[in-house]
Amino acid sequence: MTTLPQRPGKIIALHLNYRSRAAQRGRVPAQPSYFLKPPTSAAASGAALERPAGTELLGFEGEIALVIGRTARRVTPEEGWSYVGGVTAANDFGVYDLRYADKGSNLRSKGGDGFTPLGPAVLPAADVDPAALRLRTWLNGELVQEDTTGDLLFGFGRLVADLSQLITLEPGDVVLTGTPAGASVAIPGDVVEVEVDSDGHTTGRLVTPIVAGTVPFGPFGALPRADEQQRADAYGTADAGFELTPELRAKIESVATATLSAQLRKRGYDAVSIDGLTSTRPGARLTGRARTLRYLPYREDLFKSHGGGYNAQKRAIDALGPGDVLVVEARGERGTGTVGDILALRAQVRGAAGIVTDGGVRDLAAVSALDIPTYHAGPHPAVLGRRHVPWDVDVAIACGGAAVRPGDVIAGDGDGVLVIPPDLVEVVVDAAIEQELQETFIAEQVAAGERVEGLYPMDGHWRGRYAAWLAKR
Repeated sequence: MTTLPQRPGKIIALHLNYRSRAAQRGRVPAQPSYFLKPPTSAAASGAALERPAGTELLGFEGEIALVIGRTARRVTPEEGWSYVGGVTAANDFGVYDLRYADKGSNLRSKGGDGFTPLGPAVLPAADVDPAALRLRTWLNGELVQEDTTGDLLFGFGRLVADLSQLITLEPGDVVLTGTPAGASVAIPGDVVEVEVDSDGHTTGRLVTPIVAGTVPFGPFGALPRADEQQRADAYGTADAGFELTPELRAKIESVATATLSAQLRKRGYDAVSIDGLTSTRPGARLTGRARTLRYLPYREDLFKSHGGGYNAQKRAIDALGPGDVLVVEARGERGTGTVGDILALRAQVRGAAGIVTDGGVRDLAAVSALDIPTYHAGPHPAVLGRRHVPWDVDVAIACGGAAVRPGDVIAGDGDGVLVIPPDLVEVVVDAAIEQELQETFIAEQVAAGERVEGLYPMDGHWRGRYAAWLAKR
């Protein structure tokens, strides 16, 4: 199947599949989950999409669509990709104003006529590498989404295999494979474009102009309504698109956590230190973005169902990527280990920047010998089943008295560990750098015999001297 069906037999959409979007949503699913969109929601490139009258939050989500090429039933993940005829660009539009009425089905919020534009061209599956596709979305010509299939939680072959366990996938069926961070809201007059490309092959841009609807909803069904939560979800969180670049990481590590803490306090953030922990490498800096793991207190039936096998603890470790920091909520319980040498080694191999747990650590000598720093509440030889049930990954947690969300910036040194909201990082770091420059100048003056009166803090006279000193650096 290398042509676009005018009306797919089925349109199956995935809830979450890109790590960037999962971090934005504050959760990483252990398994893929789906919803159906009606075949009548399909539309061609260039077709205008009506924002329903009375609604405010028409969300767009650029996606890669799989077009099934041959009948698939109970296939394996290794075979799954071979049942795909081609890929094309898609836009999974939805009206957030109606999400409350769907109770998870997304039928009304995402099933409207024209809510699934597809095209314009289909890339034959044989011509592309499914792990090397790029997805981009533009809003009024501005690039707002860009990611690659290297960032997927669930590969395309796995999706086909999973769906085919219960559902026969037929030629012409379409599977929408999730959207990355950057999805937001379009209003009448906007134009949304989506493109999928790889190694010289492109679908071309899928173009969707947005127009205003004129026919109001009748009182015989749920009426549109929007609240602050729906607006936040529709527009994306404040840290959507934030990137901890090597340059920003270097700036963070150029100042002490004590200085960062002072700048956070000046902005009203007094509860962002993860307290009571010791580092296995107190001389090393820790900088990265949070991935989270939550333990529940031990209970026999819960540990029986969630403690063994490929549990949340192991999934959290395996999901770590370069620069990630695993932050563990262990409720300050030091009477058992929450991580040991094998899993800490696995985190290091995955490229993680560090581990932070307010519980105990097993095999402390071996963990301390690793390059990766681990902040912990103390050593303990027991396995986690003594006090903990591994429960959730990538949800908001509490660790050492601080709230931590996936995607928060974690900064640590010998003084301790801080949690910095992503939207504050740059302003806090720049202010911390300036503070340390001032303190360097003040220390030089004190060492030269100057009094601290008027110098610390600096009055007008000393600020003038400081400006001259700074100009010479």
